[in-house]
Amino acid sequence: MAQLYFYYSAMNAGKSTALLQSSYNYQERGMRTLVYTAEIDNRFGSGKVSSRIGLSSPAKLYNNNTALFAEINAEHQREPVHCVLVDECQFLTRDQVKALSDVVDNLDIPVLCYGLRTDFRGELFGGSRYLLAWSDKLVELKTVCHCGRKAGMVLRLDEKGAPFKDGEQVVIGGNERYVSVCRKHYKMAIEQGCIRAVHGEREG
Repeated sequence: MAQLYFYYSAMNAGKSTALLQSSYNYQERGMRTLVYTAEIDNRFGSGKVSSRIGLSSPAKLYNNNTALFAEINAEHQREPVHCVLVDECQFLTRDQVKALSDVVDNLDIPVLCYGLRTDFRGELFGGSRYLLAWSDKLVELKTVCHCGRKAGMVLRLDEKGAPFKDGEQVVIGGNERYVSVCRKHYKMAIEQGCIRAVHGEREG
């Protein structure tokens, strides 16, 4: 039976690479996939999912007004869809997460969502909150802090490399703006405003 999956991580854990590999695996077996990504994130161009290692795929765009169930159902009636994959799923709305669960429950199509769990303040994104609550399977994709520990938190940096404590939740950026760190160094950076906490030496 189809299931709803949420693959979550901090920045630079290979989420888009994993999505592209999963889509390729289906297509290699003659199965059709639909790939979605957030319209708001156009760092690598509009209408495609791209990974840091150079892989890419065309993608349908979604925004807060996209009726995902209706779109996917129409595509499925035109030609069977075997898997739906959603990149940057932290930007989904509550209703869109429900719509994706309806794709699983009513159309029997597996849905694989990839995205961030928390923002730079350590708060859940809206889409992530409901995916954590409603998904059948939760899978953490891991990356590492500069100290060698698992990096589960994200810091947003200013032009001098110092961490922000406050600000709007969504500001699109890559390695020049965000860095993934462990909880210990996240707290150090936020509490001390300490650049060294972000780019510190590996601890023994």
